[in-house]
Amino acid sequence: MWNRTIARRLVLGGALGAGSAGLLGASAPRPSRGGPPTGTIAEHTRPASSLPRPQARRAAPAALDSLSLAPVYAQARQLPRLRSLLVQSRGRLVGERYFHGATRAGRANIKSASKSVISALVGIAIARGHIRGVDQTLGELLPGQFGRDADPRKRAITVEDLLTMRSGLESTSFENYGSWVTSGNWVRDALRRPLVAEPGGPMIYSTGSTHLLSAILTRRTGTSTYRFAQRELAAPLGITLRPWQRDPQGIYFGGNDMYLTPREMLRFGALYLNGGRTTGGRQVVPRRWVEASTAPRTRSGWSGQEYGYGWWIRNAGAHRVYYAWGYGGQFIFVVPSLELVVVTTSESEATTRDGGHLGAVHRLLDEIVAAASA
Repeated sequence: MWNRTIARRLVLGGALGAGSAGLLGASAPRPSRGGPPTGTIAEHTRPASSLPRPQARRAAPAALDSLSLAPVYAQARQLPRLRSLLVQSRGRLVGERYFHGATRAGRANIKSASKSVISALVGIAIARGHIRGVDQTLGELLPGQFGRDADPRKRAITVEDLLTMRSGLESTSFENYGSWVTSGNWVRDALRRPLVAEPGGPMIYSTGSTHLLSAILTRRTGTSTYRFAQRELAAPLGITLRPWQRDPQGIYFGGNDMYLTPREMLRFGALYLNGGRTTGGRQVVPRRWVEASTAPRTRSGWSGQEYGYGWWIRNAGAHRVYYAWGYGGQFIFVVPSLELVVVTTSESEATTRDGGHLGAVHRLLDEIVAAASA
C-alpha cells in the first residue's frame, strides 16, 4: 500500500537512480505519422532511424571457459560495489561468481533495467491485440488522464515516443523525481508537465514515460502490469516475478524497482538473444519486436549511447551490444554475434553515483568479448 515512508525511499533511490542516461540527446528526424497500423508486428513498428549502426563481425564464437575468464573475475573481485557477474556463452553458463555477501538466491533491485522488461510487455501486448501499434496515441490510450486545458500535442504523443524517451514532456527523473513520486497521481503528474520539446524530438530521459506505458498496459489488458507480466513473460521463462512498487492508484511502477535474481536476468537476456524464443522453443516475445527494440532510434547526449525501445546499444570492439541498464550497475548485456549474455548486479542503494564503477563494469564486458573473440 502507498505511504509516505515508501515515498521517501523512492525519492532517495529515484533521484539518484531513475536512470543514468542524461536528460537530452540528439535524435533522428521523426518519421511522419501514417494511418493506423494493421497486421503483423512488423507493421506495428517503425523502421530504425538513420543513425549509423555498428557492423558486427559474424564469426564462429569462441568457446569460453573458466580459464579464459579467470583474469576477468580477478578484476571483478576488486570492485567494491559489484555483487555478481554471470557469463553465458553459446547457451552454457560458463562463469558465475558472487561478491561481498551476495548469493545466487538473492534478488537484485534491477532499477531502470526494468524499462527493458516493460518494453517486452508492450511488444507482447501489441501481438495480443491489446495495443494497436507503436503509432497509437495517448489521446486514444489514456483519454481520461488529460486536463481540460491540456496542450493538444500531448494527446498526440505515441507509444513509440514513450518507448524511445522522446515524448517531449519535462522529465520526471533526476531533480524532478522527488516531486513526482510524492504526488498523488503519477500518471496525471507526468502528463501535466510542460512540453519542453516537440514529441518525437530529442531524447529526454524520464521514468514517467515508462510509467505511462505501465498505465497503458493496465488499462488495455484489463489486468495489472504485474499479472500480465507474470502470465505472458515470467511463467513462460520459468522465473518468479514478485509484485513490486505501485503508485497511489495501484499501477505497478513502470520502469523501476523490479526484483530478479541474476540467473533470472540471464534468462531474460537469453530470451532476446534467441529472438524472443525460450530454450524450449516457445515464442514469448515476437522476433520482430526484439529486432525493432534493439535497433538504434535516438541517442543520449549524456552517455552518448544509442537507444532503441527500452534497450541501450553500443559497440564492443567489432561487436554490437545491446543492454538493459539500471542505476548503480545492474546490467544485462547481449552480444548476438558471439551468442553471449553477460549479467552484473551491483550495490543498488548507494547514495552517490559512481561513474568509475560503471566504467569498470563496461571494461569487464569488453574483456569478456575479447576473450570470446580470440
